[in-house]
Amino acid sequence: MMRVFITGSVDGLGRAAASTLIEAGHEVVLHARSTARAGDFGELAKRAAAVVVGDLSSARETREVADQVNAVGPMDAVIHNAGVYTSSRRVATADGHAQTLAVNVLAPYILTASIRRPARLVYLSSGMHRGGDASLRDLDWTARRWSWMQAYSDSKLFVTALALAVARRWPEVFSNAVDPGWVPTKMGGRGAPDDLELGHRTQEWLATSEDPDAKVSGGYWFHQRRQDPAPAAADEDFQDRLLLELAQLTGVRLP
Repeated sequence: MMRVFITGSVDGLGRAAASTLIEAGHEVVLHARSTARAGDFGELAKRAAAVVVGDLSSARETREVADQVNAVGPMDAVIHNAGVYTSSRRVATADGHAQTLAVNVLAPYILTASIRRPARLVYLSSGMHRGGDASLRDLDWTARRWSWMQAYSDSKLFVTALALAVARRWPEVFSNAVDPGWVPTKMGGRGAPDDLELGHRTQEWLATSEDPDAKVSGGYWFHQRRQDPAPAAADEDFQDRLLLELAQLTGVRLP
């Protein structure tokens, strides 16, 4: 059985994945952004290997999350599930970053660099990553006029490129990006057209399956089918330039 850490696992796809993996006998480390939110796990927390707490919009708390995970022990897999979007305006974090960038990109980057290296990494992307801006201009939205849709698309392009960059830099780790589809979660909305179960099945499969098809790296997946990501995400020069930008924004270097 595998030990799996899932960020943002209080509700939505993260909770669904956690519940399924626990039912299958895996050890799951849950994550909530606050102690109050952790109370929403209810009975699920009793069946988990551990619960870690920290707000991923904060670099300090993100590093504390990594410390808590490392204290539990080595992970076999990490699913970077947590994600946000802010619609009406640029919401700044305590560190001054756009919240969408901080949670969707900077947090998984810091966690990747700080958590003891697992055998498998899964990053949640979106089909909207294809509309992301590959110029790497004004990542933090300090000069541009705010657009929640563009900011979200950018963040998903960046996290997809991060997944593929890690696959290239760490050949001993299976690192993949997953598009869960537009599913009816709190974030996706009740009217979302895709299947919720299919939305979390692929990340569970990539994180724990012994199926040879799942033990691969550098893929972009949708419903257990490998697809071509946006060209920029697969471009090594873009990946390297992005990693430099993220290192500068966080003060953390990816080993």
